Amino acid sequence: MNLRSSWTLLIGAALIGLPALIFRLGGIHASTEVEVAIFGIGILSAAFLISTGAEAAQHDIPAALSVAVIAFIAVLPEYAVDLLLAWEAGKGIPGKDELALANMTGANRLLLGVGWATVIFLFAWKAGGPRHLVTSAARSSWRALRRRSADPTEPLLHLPGGIGLEIGILAVATLYSFIIVVKGRIAIEDTIILGLLFLWYIIRLTRSPVEEPELEGPAATIGGLPTGRRRAVVTFLIVYSALVIAMSAEPFVHGLEQIGRDVGIGEFFVIQWIAPLASESPEFFAALYLVWRGSAGMGVNMLISSKVNQWTLLIGSIPVAYMAAGGAITGLESSPLQRAEVFITAAQSAFGVMLILDRRLTARAGFALLSLFLAQLLTQFFFQDNNLPRVIFGVIYLGLTALLVSQHWRSIMPTLREAFRSPGSAAAAYQTHDNSAEADLANEGRNE
Repeated sequence: MNLRSSWTLLIGAALIGLPALIFRLGGIHASTEVEVAIFGIGILSAAFLISTGAEAAQHDIPAALSVAVIAFIAVLPEYAVDLLLAWEAGKGIPGKDELALANMTGANRLLLGVGWATVIFLFAWKAGGPRHLVTSAARSSWRALRRRSADPTEPLLHLPGGIGLEIGILAVATLYSFIIVVKGRIAIEDTIILGLLFLWYIIRLTRSPVEEPELEGPAATIGGLPTGRRRAVVTFLIVYSALVIAMSAEPFVHGLEQIGRDVGIGEFFVIQWIAPLASESPEFFAALYLVWRGSAGMGVNMLISSKVNQWTLLIGSIPVAYMAAGGAITGLESSPLQRAEVFITAAQSAFGVMLILDRRLTARAGFALLSLFLAQLLTQFFFQDNNLPRVIFGVIYLGLTALLVSQHWRSIMPTLREAFRSPGSAAAAYQTHDNSAEADLANEGRNE
């Protein structure tokens, strides 16, 4: 892509998002369908701009930190929706407590079940086409049943080297989430513990080395600018994208909710699934754009970072918003329905952690995530007030997690040491993991 085309694309994307700002700031209203389209397109344009800006920012900050910045800004709509509901619950508005947790659990399950799976599928599709995506996954599954190594032609999405930090933080946060299930409430102590985990995550990212990135397209055009101009453009893209997302999130979500009500879908189901689908869309589209551009590792890293973000800072923020609005100091109490929701979400998170423990993702992992998600979503749609299906699917996730633990248990402690050591020690731990992984692959080849 030449210089003129790159700037044309960037300016065009910025202009596409402008109507969303004009409508919101100018107080302009249209039909629900038109507003959903305008604000949805605004979110899409912002996702493209923020991805491009973050890629170019790798000249000045560590790549992992730039990914975390994208993930945080892209998930701002989710924060806005969840904290608003927690605030209203603290004000004593009936039913808002259940909706706050419904939105949080739905967003997290959607992120893994749809977000991670879609990124894997797009990568595998680009690597070998749709037919190869299905056939290689089927062959590998059959070989696994026969206790043989996977199909060597199956596309493997290799995660970035430093991803052990995210895996370790996510593993600890997931284990802690089961304590929240047992307690039956989310309180200030959860804010402190999960907040400290997130703080450690950010501190470690800021100490990561800055490396010269390999950029293409608009990101390369921005990266080629003099330092001052490059930083100014990157700052503008990120700030402008954050503004578009912040202005578009609420009307986009409420518009989708209204459409859902118009077709007769219950409020709990709408808040848990339709609203998060809208609020998670910026990060989904940003990740898919990165994969399409050839940065598959960065794309999946963004979604994993987003999961860390939501499973630590977002959960930890709920008691703060609740108590700030006048809610009880003991925190947000959970009903049996809410405890079941947190349980299945924690179980799915544990399954996700084990899927990425060996720093590789396959089409089989994508099919497992998506099929389980769709099955529990369909079941929940027909049995919205019955907790048993939620518990059953949670147990299924834990059973699959136990199976993966039996296969990859040697990688658990090195990953945790990598996540909670100093940067230098973490690099050594990751090198040890690499050597162990290579040895495992060699053994698999000899055993075949």
